[in-house]
Order: sequence, then C-alpha cells, then structure tokens
Amino acid sequence: MIQRIQTIYLLLTFAVTILMTFVPLWTTADAKPYYFMQNQLYVVLLGLSAMLSIVSIISYKKRQNQFVMGRLNIILNLILLGLFVYHSLNVSGETPAVSEKGIGMFLPIVAIVLLVLANKAIKKDEDLVKSVDRLR
Repeated sequence: MIQRIQTIYLLLTFAVTILMTFVPLWTTADAKPYYFMQNQLYVVLLGLSAMLSIVSIISYKKRQNQFVMGRLNIILNLILLGLFVYHSLNVSGETPAVSEKGIGMFLPIVAIVLLVLANKAIKKDEDLVKSVDRLR
C-alpha cells in the first residue's frame, strides 16, 4: 500500500487538507484573521475531502473505486476553492482597506494538483494490470 506513489500523493493531500484548519484564509479589513471554521459549509466540505482521501488510501486494492474517489475529491476541492474566492470577494468592508489573502485560500489548489497526480498514477497501475492480463 505505502510503496505505491499514489498513496504518497493521497497522504500529502490529506496533510494539506488538515493544514487548512490551522492557516487563516484571509485577513479582514479590521486585521482579524478569517479561518475556515467560521463557516459551517467549509467545515463540512473540508471534512468530506479529508475523509475521501483516507478512504481512497484504504481502498488500495480497488483501483477503479480509488480513481472515482479521487475525481470526487477534485470536484469537492474545486467547489471549496470557488466558495473561498466568492466569499473573499464579497466580504463587507473591502473598499476602505483591502484585506490580505492568506495562504490557506490557495491550499485547495495544492490538493487538486496532488489528486491529479494520484489519479494519473492510479490510471497507470490500472493500465499495467490490464496489459499483464492480456498477456495471459
């Protein structure tokens, strides 16, 4: 399980998802950091993303299911990123003083890249197994 590269990518995705809980998404105009836990929808989506990463790691024998879970996780992170951008652009009080965007807002992009790399590795493994089955 651990010897496969997609497991490493999925573990890194889980680590990035957990890191998102400790890093502020942005700083508001009154210099208060905004964490994702201040919005319940963010908490649910981030929890689902972390859970999908772990379940995908555990289901290493079912490559097709692992691939589908990776795609679902990519879609979930895209939705999360879209919500972050939408909320940060609609924060009240943006005109008097521009708020700073934090690194937490861009962590879903890192998770998406890692999930794409994991899906490529899963697809490569699946193609290898299919080619070996053809030779038999």
